[in-house]
Amino acid sequence: MPSPTVLLAQRVKQATADGADLFLSGVTMGGGPGHWAIEAHLKSGHRVFATPDAARTFDDDLTRVEAMGISVVDGATGDAAGARKLELRDFYFAELMDALRTFGVPTEFDAVAVAVFDHGAAPAGYSDRRFRFDYLREQVARGTGLEGFGFMADEIPERMTRMQAVAKTWSGSAPLFVMDTGPAAVLGALDDPQVAAANPVMLVNIGNFHTVAFLLEGRRIAGLFEHHTGELTATELESYLERLAAGTLSNDEVFADMGHGALELGPVARPPRLTALTGPRRGLLNGSRLNPYLAVPHGDMMMAGCFGLLHALGAHRADMAAAIKASLVLGS
Repeated sequence: MPSPTVLLAQRVKQATADGADLFLSGVTMGGGPGHWAIEAHLKSGHRVFATPDAARTFDDDLTRVEAMGISVVDGATGDAAGARKLELRDFYFAELMDALRTFGVPTEFDAVAVAVFDHGAAPAGYSDRRFRFDYLREQVARGTGLEGFGFMADEIPERMTRMQAVAKTWSGSAPLFVMDTGPAAVLGALDDPQVAAANPVMLVNIGNFHTVAFLLEGRRIAGLFEHHTGELTATELESYLERLAAGTLSNDEVFADMGHGALELGPVARPPRLTALTGPRRGLLNGSRLNPYLAVPHGDMMMAGCFGLLHALGAHRADMAAAIKASLVLGS
């Protein structure tokens, strides 16, 4: 299915073509294509109105949102009343259920698990990239491993506003679990038998917009860095990964290069036996001197995040752990 950010972008572009103003309601969602489409809509001379929650999709600081040209309003009144209405949200649950029912797939669930990338709500004047990496660092320090990057709905940290928005749009009776996308994909990649057998192992998820790499000793996180995929060449990424593997990568260097950061945990005892890749842009390292392995958990690389979500859910819900483990037998 197209991502919600792409769906929003398509609808904004249609409004631009139709010469329509926009009124954005709903909750805080992911940016990327939708953000760029809104910017183009404004540059074309059309107006955009947004409720505060929807407006935070573009920046946590609403004064900066208004500086973009978006009018932040409480509701569709005045000029906003005649604008085309678009609802912002990441979670298209009802639509997904309609699709499943069309094909006769049961839609009763013991739990629902969702992954989103969340920068968090940075304080005014504080870099959202630093704020994001502060969060990653704190999660690693908790010592709960990759599974610790997920939360039951009532446990989501207040500052993680995109995760909170997913929980806000969930109205079903089943428990809701929300997790960060990169750690979910890396956790799922460990179901590949070759990845599971390697120790230490470096796992890299090269996503459409963000690249995250974890160095694992057993299941302990021994290194981590995160960057914007679009800012990286193959040569740059190779260099970062080599220094992550050696424990010499600088947090300040990654941040200065428009990335989020790196954990500085000192030299590692042993180099990784394997560098494994997941993610839609893993081709960035085709032919790399790192000789990366393309992880295929359960035969499907693009489902790695879903497998990771299930494992993390099992770690948070002891009553579901045995059933999840039985369904995710290595090599199945």
